[in-house]
Amino acid sequence: MTTTTSSRGRRRAPSRMSRAAGKAATLQKPRVILALLLLGLLTSVMLLDGYLRAEVGGDERIRTGASADQVPDEVIEGGPILRFRDGRAQSVSVPDKTIVLTFDDGPDPTWTPQVLKILEENDVPGTFFLVGSMVARNPGIVKDLVDQGSEVGIHTFTHVDLSYQSSERVTREIEQTQLALAGAAGITTTLFRAPYSSQPDAIDDYSWPIYKELGEQGYTSVFVDTDSFDWKTPGASKIVASATPETGKGASVLFHDAGGDRSETVKALPEYIKKMKALGYTFTTVSGATQKARSEAREAAGTAAGTEQDANGAQPGGEQTGGLPPGAALREGANSLQAAHRTATGTTLYEGKALVAAVAVAEWTVPGLAIGLVVVGAAVIGRFVMMLILARRHYRLRNRHGFSWGPAVTGPVSVIVPAYNEKECIANTLKSLAQSTHPIEIIVVDDGSTDNTSEIAESLGMPNVRVIRQENAGKPAALNNGVRNARYDIVVMMDGDTVFEADTVEQLVQPFADPRIGAVAGNAKVGNRGTVIGAWQHIEYVMGFNLDRRMYDLLRCMPTIPGAIGAFRRDAVLEVGGMSEDTLAEDTDITIAMHRAGWKVVYQEHAKAWTEAPGSLTQLWSQRYRWSYGTMQALWKHRKSLTDKGPSGRFGRVGMPLVVIFQIVTPVFTPLIDVFTVYSMVFIDFKSALIAWLAVLAVQLICAAYAFRLDRERYRYLLMMPLQQLAYRQMMYLVLIHSCVTALTGGRLRWQKLKRTGEVGTPAGAGR
Repeated sequence: MTTTTSSRGRRRAPSRMSRAAGKAATLQKPRVILALLLLGLLTSVMLLDGYLRAEVGGDERIRTGASADQVPDEVIEGGPILRFRDGRAQSVSVPDKTIVLTFDDGPDPTWTPQVLKILEENDVPGTFFLVGSMVARNPGIVKDLVDQGSEVGIHTFTHVDLSYQSSERVTREIEQTQLALAGAAGITTTLFRAPYSSQPDAIDDYSWPIYKELGEQGYTSVFVDTDSFDWKTPGASKIVASATPETGKGASVLFHDAGGDRSETVKALPEYIKKMKALGYTFTTVSGATQKARSEAREAAGTAAGTEQDANGAQPGGEQTGGLPPGAALREGANSLQAAHRTATGTTLYEGKALVAAVAVAEWTVPGLAIGLVVVGAAVIGRFVMMLILARRHYRLRNRHGFSWGPAVTGPVSVIVPAYNEKECIANTLKSLAQSTHPIEIIVVDDGSTDNTSEIAESLGMPNVRVIRQENAGKPAALNNGVRNARYDIVVMMDGDTVFEADTVEQLVQPFADPRIGAVAGNAKVGNRGTVIGAWQHIEYVMGFNLDRRMYDLLRCMPTIPGAIGAFRRDAVLEVGGMSEDTLAEDTDITIAMHRAGWKVVYQEHAKAWTEAPGSLTQLWSQRYRWSYGTMQALWKHRKSLTDKGPSGRFGRVGMPLVVIFQIVTPVFTPLIDVFTVYSMVFIDFKSALIAWLAVLAVQLICAAYAFRLDRERYRYLLMMPLQQLAYRQMMYLVLIHSCVTALTGGRLRWQKLKRTGEVGTPAGAGR
């Protein structure tokens, strides 16, 4: 046992990461919250889009055959325009020789503009009963419609049968449509038509209270007395015939400008208009028909009746000021054909604009996410296929009979063990090294421990162990100190909580028989796999890390030599400047630097190390956050390799894109699969979504099973994989998003110490 004090024992100035530690600790929590907010925002956008498409909160029930005992006879037998005055229903019929063209279910980006063009060409107005969700998605069409002189009414927000809905849902359907109109065209309206309504005699005891309530709020309910039946797509000629009222009679005629293929409607409409004009009919809106009916009534009843009606506060369009929807004001500059329109002001206007803006975001975002989902899904499946093919090839290549790296490497090597407060683990680590079948010297670099780590190492009395003490400077500094003090040309680096098998070092150094090889990655395994968290990490290590390394090895672009077990040529480490403090992932940093310097980096599956994985979710988050953020730092640091020539350029144009795609971009967007799956299960098709999720899980299980087979691991741990997909993977997504946010905001973190238990005592025990 030899104890030395580092020549760097003098207190050194804080490193850049140390200086930023305080700031980073302060910023970490807000970044976690921001990561959660981003995921929440994504979910909210999807829910909004689903609500607009009636996938969320949709109700396809339609009531038929209900009793109408409570509906007054004068309403059932009255005209298609229903208003309320002082609690009394008043029906208005369309005057003779007058047509009110009404269009339901729009606006539609395909058919509504064509209908508007026909109306404009024939100088005819229309009344459009709009679905609020369609208004929010097509605000420009609504504005054009209003500017052209047509009138609009409410057709609910999601086109549901209101007779099945609660009073709160009815109110919400109306208010949300008003907001959509305010945001799209700066107006609200007093006209209403219920979905699935037809003639007044179809009003039943379930819908009547709704009409009464809306009437008391100042709304005019509009029905039809002539149906074109264009929704049956019977052909243009039959549509024209069905829409023609009895000779000389006025009519509220129903057409549709949305809800399906309306090509027959577009073809029939100009023919119909020309036919009715030839018969002496005029065209107007609901408000125009109401005013015309009132004028005729005044002429018939005399001036006295008109004066009395004016005294009761009648307004143009037949609405009383006191009966208007709250906050409504007559639309400034509105013509008599748009008397039902009110200018949107105040919060209604701004909330409406916010709704339209939010819908626009959802309209662009969700299709983009869907495309991203396809891309991510293809990338995930492609990665699995690539891993399976290359891992199989790697296994056969390295395990074929007669394979050799070259002449056996038998010379002694230096094993460097950086240690900071490793009292629980250091003894087990050194005892495992004492069983090595390869000659080694052990250098324990105590990085300013405060728990007697160095004293424990010295107390073991091992003759080939040197303990070097230094002021706390971080793991990279400790490793560099060990490299400088190493006596041999090959240095093995390991963590202070890791134990080696007896032949680990011997297996690890054999690739150095090839003089082109500068570094070797070993096979790190989770020793404390007895817990749920440990089992999840065990699956990840075998399937993710080690299967990946087989693939990267064949592609000659290994991105990371694990800190738990790696070997280097000492001269190569010094050539690239040693372990850098520029990033949190010093192992990734040094590996990329070796590639750029022209050295080959390979994976030795037979060199096994048992490491103690984090035992709690908090520690796991901390470790993976450091890993993912450090990887991003290392990639950014070596970004110039993208344009380099030679080995550096090879890594930059092969290895770096693979790491970015498979370890950053794809995992960041992979939550789309889970979010869309949950969304589909809840709102669209539970069975199909479940089958799709199980299919993806089956592919992952196949890959994991093959990885376990190659590593000769027990398959029973794969029983934890479904639960891993539901819980563990989601946490890893949040960690990666957190890391991306940190990288984008320029935060820095220091190297973090995890709490150890020392339960990974021996390789045999670790393998249980």
